[in-house]
This record gives sequence, structure tokens and C-alpha cells, in this order.
Amino acid sequence: MPNAAYGSLPFAEQSEFFRRKLNLPTDGWTDIYTREHDWAFVVAGANRDAIVADFREAVEKAIGGGSTLEDFRKDFDRIVATHGWDYNGGRNWRSRVIYDTNLATSYAAGRWQQLQAAPYWQYDHQDWVENPRPLHVSWDGLVLERENPFWQTHFPPNGWGCHCKVKGLWPRDLQRLGKSGPDQAPAVNLVERTIGQRSINGPRTVRLPEGIDPGFEYAPGSNRLRSAIPPERPDPPIPGSAGGPGLPNRLPLDPLPPPLPVPASDLLPPGLPPQQYVDAYLGALGAEPGVPAIVRDVIGERLVVGQELFTDAKGNLKVTKRGREQYLPLLARTLLEPDEIWARLEWMHSQARAVVRRRYVARFAVEGEEAPALAVFELGADGWSGVTTFQGATQSEEEWRVGVLLYRRMVD
Repeated sequence: MPNAAYGSLPFAEQSEFFRRKLNLPTDGWTDIYTREHDWAFVVAGANRDAIVADFREAVEKAIGGGSTLEDFRKDFDRIVATHGWDYNGGRNWRSRVIYDTNLATSYAAGRWQQLQAAPYWQYDHQDWVENPRPLHVSWDGLVLERENPFWQTHFPPNGWGCHCKVKGLWPRDLQRLGKSGPDQAPAVNLVERTIGQRSINGPRTVRLPEGIDPGFEYAPGSNRLRSAIPPERPDPPIPGSAGGPGLPNRLPLDPLPPPLPVPASDLLPPGLPPQQYVDAYLGALGAEPGVPAIVRDVIGERLVVGQELFTDAKGNLKVTKRGREQYLPLLARTLLEPDEIWARLEWMHSQARAVVRRRYVARFAVEGEEAPALAVFELGADGWSGVTTFQGATQSEEEWRVGVLLYRRMVD
């Protein structure tokens, strides 16, 4: 039997997910529940910073592939002896729970990020498990769309010691399996469970799907992915850097490549409900409505996109506030097919810090328009902003091309 529940080899997404967690002392396992684990590293009952820090170091070593369960148990014994930690349960059981759960959930979070590229997901129950859960066995081989709500509560691990996984599939894989499309999601029967009977905060009742252990009714890493969606900055980008013009004495720039042709039908009509504009933008980037997705640009940089790109702090869509919503497909295409990508460092006086901004510039020959459309998408640590405009006699694309050139579209 494998030593760990997470998989055979660590990978970058798994390690990065765990690295960004914050240490948090707790009195019991119910202090932090479901999606809160995306951000906090805890060991139930480890209520001192020094104990949590030592356990984190031991778990990081395990995730990095440097220790087996037996190696971890040596660290466990050392930490317990050093801090005089009085824990619940037997030594072998408690050490395995800490080891397996952290490795399994970090693996799942990394896989959640990797699997965003696959349109279909398949539940995979491991046959070697000695005491399989009947419902987990019944889900084996189930194929559903990536955005199906089932995965929000049933993405494994689905309980203590659960070794189930998820595979990514493409249409050709469905054909190989003899399927003309995804399966129908099984009915979800919600049950009530009481947790925290020995917690200092007292017990409480939770509702979760049948077959899922309390605390596992969420998809590890999904909340982290959604939180990585950059907010929209209140002001659109303007020519130059830091709100000023580009350097006046720099060398002349080569002309931008010829504008990409765009049929008039690719633009959106005015007067649509805000949600339709958002869905059209996300669809142009290959994202499904309501589901965050990772987009890679032409130089390999990643951007997490979702409805939150256009949502204010109260949850309201603000996509129509600038009156250019019909040109959102051009803004999406600018991210995927830019003429150029520029990067620059901008000093933010109000926050006394510097921000690296990446600026995507593209021109489009829109059917029926005499002047080409200029689209600019800009991204920094403080959020994104975009603008689309039709170039007039006084409008020059050179004003937008500032900083260091990272990419230029080649023309045959």
C-alpha cells in the first residue's frame, strides 16, 4: 500500500498551494472548516505557534517528496517531545491523519488547478483500498462537465483516508469510453451531522452530502483559485506610464502589425443584460459561466478569469458602467492575440510601493469601421483595467507602448 494518499510525485501546483498557507494555532479540528483550509495550515489541538511551525516544516518536507510516513512519524515524536504536546488519539493514528490529510488536500488543490484545462472530469476510485466506501465505489468512472456543481462538494478526498482522485478527459476520451456525452450527475442526498462534541465552542450541526465526511464537503483549492481573479481597477488605463506620457526622446518604434480582421457579428449588440456581456467575454477566453478558469497568454503568463472580474464589493455586475460593453470580445482577444506585450514598473505614491504592470496592445479592423479599433488590457498586482477605442487623427498607438517589450506578433 502506498505511504501517502496524495499521489506518487509532488508537483509545482501542490507545493505552491501549501506554501501560501498561513500558520494558525487551533484548539480543535472544527475551528477551521472546509474552504478556510485553503488559506490556513492547522493541526487540530496544536494551539501554540511553535508547535504549528514545526509541524508545517515536517509536512512541507513530506510534500516535497523528502519523507515517508515513517519519516514523518519520527518528526511527530520529536515535536511532541520538544513541546510536551498532549494530543488526542494514539500516536500512529494521529500522525497518519496529519500526514495523509495534508498531503491529500494539497494534492487535490494542485490537481484542481491543473484540471481546469480539461472540459470533462472523471471520478476515479482506487481499487486497492481495503475498506472502500460504497458510495465512493458507485461514483467510480462517473464523467461530468468540469463546471458541474457536483465537483464543488464531491472533489476528492471525500473523507478521512479517502484515496479517490479525478482524471481530466477530452471529447476523444469520451468516444474511447463509448460515451456520446457526459453522464448525469447523481442525486445528492443531504444529511445532518453533529460535529465538535468536544470542542471548547460546543457542538454544531452541519448539512453535507451523504457519503462525505464532515469537513470534506468542498473542493480543495477552488476558493483559492477564485480569489486569484484580479479586481477591476476604478480607472481605465491611459497612455504612458504612471498616468504621464511616454519618454519623449526614445527611439522611434516599429509600426504595429496590420490590424486583425474582425467581423461585425463578433461585437455584441447594445442593451443586453449585464450577465450576457460577462458570459460573452469569459466565453471568448474559453471559460465557462460561473466557473473560474486559468488563461495562458502567448508568452505563457497565467491569468485567472471569472465573473469576479466585473463584480463590485457588493456582488453587483459593473460591466456596463463605461458604455463600451459591446467591445468586450475585442478586449478578450487582446489578451489572447496581442500585437505587443509591454511591461513597466510604476510607483504608487498613495501606497508607497511599486507595481509591475503588463500591458497588452492590439489593433482590429472591424467590419464596417473606417478606423481600426485599438484595445488595451493592463494587469498589475492591484487589478486589471481595459479600454477599447477607435483611432482618430490625434490618437496614436505609440503613446500606449511604454516600458520593456516582452512580445511582438509576427506577420508572415
